[in-house]
Amino acid sequence: MSGIRACDTELLEIGLTLPGFVERSKQIASLPSLGLLTLAGMTPRHHDIHYIEIPDLSCIDAVTSNTTAVGLDVTLDLVAISSYSAQIDEAYELAMRYRAQGTPVVMGGPHVTMLPREAQKYCTSVVVGEGEPVWLQILEDAENGQLKLIYDARHENYDMADAPMPAFELLDISKYNRLTVQTSRGCPHNCEFCAGSRLICNRYKQKPVEKVLAEIDRICEIWPHPFIEFADDNSFVNKAYWKGLLPELKKRRIKWFTETDLSVAEDPELLQMMRESGCAQVLIGLESPTEEPLHGLEQYSNWKQDCFAQYKEAIQTIQSHGVTVNGCFITGLDGQTVDVFDQIYDFVRDTELYEVQITILTPFPGTALYERLKKANRLIEPTNWKKCTLFDVNFRPQDMTGEELREGFHGLAMKLYSDEFTQWRRDTFKHNLRQSSKDWKNEWLCA
Repeated sequence: MSGIRACDTELLEIGLTLPGFVERSKQIASLPSLGLLTLAGMTPRHHDIHYIEIPDLSCIDAVTSNTTAVGLDVTLDLVAISSYSAQIDEAYELAMRYRAQGTPVVMGGPHVTMLPREAQKYCTSVVVGEGEPVWLQILEDAENGQLKLIYDARHENYDMADAPMPAFELLDISKYNRLTVQTSRGCPHNCEFCAGSRLICNRYKQKPVEKVLAEIDRICEIWPHPFIEFADDNSFVNKAYWKGLLPELKKRRIKWFTETDLSVAEDPELLQMMRESGCAQVLIGLESPTEEPLHGLEQYSNWKQDCFAQYKEAIQTIQSHGVTVNGCFITGLDGQTVDVFDQIYDFVRDTELYEVQITILTPFPGTALYERLKKANRLIEPTNWKKCTLFDVNFRPQDMTGEELREGFHGLAMKLYSDEFTQWRRDTFKHNLRQSSKDWKNEWLCA
């Protein structure tokens, strides 16, 4: 189950008039479930597989890529459901509908991994951790009518060298503007708010280059010159790995996007290779436009706070190489007052960021942030997962009221994503890039 959610109806109404605000959300919403496609790819061929996307329960009769209608009116032997916290209540209801007609249901993903006992109330079996190490056992148990209540893969030490080819052929490519490929899982920064893949695997791990290229080649067979989103929490942890991968990406003439941190700005050679290989944009979690709220954001270091003095220069360096930066900010962090909304706007203007993404601090289950706020009695509705959207206030901010956070966020969205300011950011990037090209050419002629 997929789709962007927000309980704040006023924000939804504002978003309808601000294309820049919803653009990234639409891109995320249109991404297929790489986890389910991966499990489908390792499923033995004697099984008949359907991949179904359900934005909401009114769309229960989905259509697969071979135009066969599949829904509650079709007999299935096994259903596997993956969803995130904001949609998990709908996923539970869907699971109950299938179980009511006698179909066993297996559920997995970050939310289920964090709250397996909750999920067990609604499905036949739950998967805790990565799905690949236990999927074949699940299929065998299902065939024998002996599904277990829980399949715990957290101690399996899964190696991404064993990663199967995702079943991209199950997709109707016309529905997507990008497809996902994963090169790594985990992130060394360990931010307390992060609900990424580190909740599923306990260490940073990398997929072999040849595996990544094989997946891209498979996508290119069904979609010439695709746009790829690398589904990594932090792609460039191992820069030597990417310097081996990027020349091969360049040969394939694709466009791509990924998430990383500011350390890429320290390597001009890497930036040049990124641009030449088709990198259109990198998303970077800047989190705060001021230094103080960055303190303690990471559980084992203060890397982002230590880098804060280089924020502006790093952004300019990356964008001067023709790679746009999507800078992400969190509002509601401890240490942020109502001034943060003007501070974000001023930071975006001063750094000339091409793209910007703003969110409200969200305590996802299983994160250190959730546990800290729960212990401090700062969670408003501790189990209202519908508000795990990044756009709803479900905690008591430390240095402003919840209503001030909500209203300030609305106002900031109106300013950041206005047609005028959005166009200024686009035009400024193009102007600066032309100037950088002239400077590089002059340096080359002088040399």
